[in-house]
Amino acid sequence: MSVQEKTLAILARIAETDEVQKDPALRLFDLAVLDSLKTVELILALSAAFGIEISPAEFDRDEWATPSMIVADVERRVQA
Repeated sequence: MSVQEKTLAILARIAETDEVQKDPALRLFDLAVLDSLKTVELILALSAAFGIEISPAEFDRDEWATPSMIVADVERRVQA
């Protein structure tokens, strides 16, 4: 499973919708797909799944606004 597939699967589980896998431009916060609690859960799940450090303190909603943006950020962190 690729980083993209795994990230989207985790996001779909936490967001409780597979729409995030179908629409990479879905506005997660604008449409209330993610809220602050689900975001923290997502950060913890992605950190554990990929062995990367994602601090809630450095989280920026604008940089994680869509599924494709989250995938890009996780891919960057995995490659670092």
